[in-house]
Amino acid sequence: MTDFTFKTVPDIVVEDGAAQRLAALLADRFVSTGCHGAMTGSAPRRVLIVSDPGIAACGLLAPVADALTAGGFAVTPFTGVGADPDEAQVLAATDAGRRAGADIVIGFGGGSSMDVAKLTACLIAGDQPLSAMYGVGNAVGPRLPLVQVPTTAGTGSEVTPIAIVTTGKTTKMGVVAPVLYADLAVIDAALTLGLPRAQTAATGIDAMVHAIEAYTSARLKNPVSDALAVRALGLLAGAIGTACDKGGDLSARRDMLLGAMMAGQAFANAPVAAVHALAYPLGGHFHVCHGLSNSLVLPHVLRFNMPAARSSYGELAVAAGLSGDSTAARAGALVDWLAGLPAALGIESRLRDVGVAQDAVPLLAADAMLQTRLLVNNPREVSEADARAIYEAAW
Repeated sequence: MTDFTFKTVPDIVVEDGAAQRLAALLADRFVSTGCHGAMTGSAPRRVLIVSDPGIAACGLLAPVADALTAGGFAVTPFTGVGADPDEAQVLAATDAGRRAGADIVIGFGGGSSMDVAKLTACLIAGDQPLSAMYGVGNAVGPRLPLVQVPTTAGTGSEVTPIAIVTTGKTTKMGVVAPVLYADLAVIDAALTLGLPRAQTAATGIDAMVHAIEAYTSARLKNPVSDALAVRALGLLAGAIGTACDKGGDLSARRDMLLGAMMAGQAFANAPVAAVHALAYPLGGHFHVCHGLSNSLVLPHVLRFNMPAARSSYGELAVAAGLSGDSTAARAGALVDWLAGLPAALGIESRLRDVGVAQDAVPLLAADAMLQTRLLVNNPREVSEADARAIYEAAW
């Protein structure tokens, strides 16, 4: 066995309704035991909640903010995070936190809100500019105490050291560094009960992609990430249909959220690859949401990878509850099942369905080649011609 290092969030609470007692959780970890990170002086009591307008509008944010206030915390909500957040949104959240004198940051929402919260906690506490943080290992801290509370079962951002920022009209960049790991992740399935069917499906498939790509990563694959990826895929595959069909099924929602978190832990250590590399340009150019972008290219990337990853795909098929009389048959069953899953769940399954023109394929392929941080992890080398062929197959 090759030597490896595994990292994750130091404190995770999995509990239905836990968001309503965030005040007690924060007091236990940041007030009673003293200050973390860059904190000095009095115990931290001023909370910045980073979220989005949809979370506020649907009524999820107010009860949590009210409970924190009742628990003795001064709360400043920032709800200016949009899909594919850009640098301006990160800096606006930072300004809001600084004006409020925030000494704890909570990311509350989907991956975008949690990503912005990570960077905001660093920017408020330190003097390193955002522009210096891009890349792997460049963000150095200090940062404020950071808590992540996901309201979707997809990105796993609550347990990853990664934040993605839109840096241009069609381009994104990542910040990847251990300082972005939260101090506490709160996994509360009750927060996901109202998630619409299409969002449940797209974010759920996104989480499956994390598990699959972590399990087949060409770099840093290890037994711990493998175990998490296998368990995550099993939970997600078993629950996604029920979560979409019966959105109020708390057991299915719990399995989805736990699966997404475990997949996040897996890919935080064994990084994702070509599915994500080809998905990012779809978001940049056509504003397709991240989970759906992954879903649209997923089976076509897996077919391309098959010569290098057949054995791993066969093992993942068993985890997903699929069968076959040989490794090749099981691997094929996995790809066929994933190819049919979007239509079965009621979301788009072709690039043309989301407004991608066929003549955009060369541009998408060229942009995908810029995602070298991701492509290096793919089990099979991807050329620009390969990327074009994958997009054509997905079209």
